[in-house]
Amino acid sequence: MAGGTLPATAGVIGRWERIKAYVEVTKPRSVFLLVFTAVVPLLVAAHKTGATGIQVLTALAAVTLACAGANAVSCYVDRDLDAAMLRTCRRPIPSGRISPPVKALYWGLFLFALSLVLGWRLNPVACLCLCGGMIGYVGIYSLWLKRKSAWNIILGGFSGGLPALFGWVAVTGRIELLPVLMAALVVLWIPNHIWSLAIFYRDDYARVRVPMLPVVTDIAKALHCLLLTVLLMVVLSLWIGYIGNWGIIYWATAFILGAVTLVLSVYIYFRPTQANAWRLFKFSSPYLFLLFFGMLLDTWLR
Repeated sequence: MAGGTLPATAGVIGRWERIKAYVEVTKPRSVFLLVFTAVVPLLVAAHKTGATGIQVLTALAAVTLACAGANAVSCYVDRDLDAAMLRTCRRPIPSGRISPPVKALYWGLFLFALSLVLGWRLNPVACLCLCGGMIGYVGIYSLWLKRKSAWNIILGGFSGGLPALFGWVAVTGRIELLPVLMAALVVLWIPNHIWSLAIFYRDDYARVRVPMLPVVTDIAKALHCLLLTVLLMVVLSLWIGYIGNWGIIYWATAFILGAVTLVLSVYIYFRPTQANAWRLFKFSSPYLFLLFFGMLLDTWLR
């Protein structure tokens, strides 16, 4: 499929397929994981402050709409890359299920505008976190760095930590050390998640000239950077356990998941194959989910 060329059948789809396309362009799996990183600090903070159910539900709706809206706008920005890459050519815009593509932009902006209305109803700091997420992901990452610099994931990844920070400030109105560390954990998780995927799809990224680190540098150097970020991530997860004063459930979760991630990262460092990269990538999302779930479960049981 040529970049930007829609198939002849574009637009010949049923109502439910069209609805499915508008859901799919928001990247629901990505939204779920990011929202879950917001849910945990949200509920932990709500437990401490006695926040109302309305506050919690409003915050949950706001962060869900913000993540979905940012993803949809990003898909519009990256529509030419998505059309040219084997991994993404079946997404709603390049496959022609959303046509013209600008509809995805309007859809994303609409969702994000709704999130800002809800965020402002919570407090100004929460609203700023939502704005920062859109600016970081779409502005800094998609529009600026993704096609220009191997630092794209490092600098653009800061937006990935903002849902966790939002979850806390949505009910407290304050930025504190614990949610900042939770957000930093997500930021350190992103390079491992994306670089392992880029190793697996190295040829795909190289063909469209997206300068992911494993594409533009020696694979050994890229894996050295990946291993360093994983090590920092695991150390930070233990610091969070100390600052958050969590119990045995969180500590056991952090130690076990951290050990497995380090083993997989060291293994790919010495045996840099696509299969090992895929294995590390597939474990990265469960790692983040289970670690945050460990925080939540520990809080509930105590």
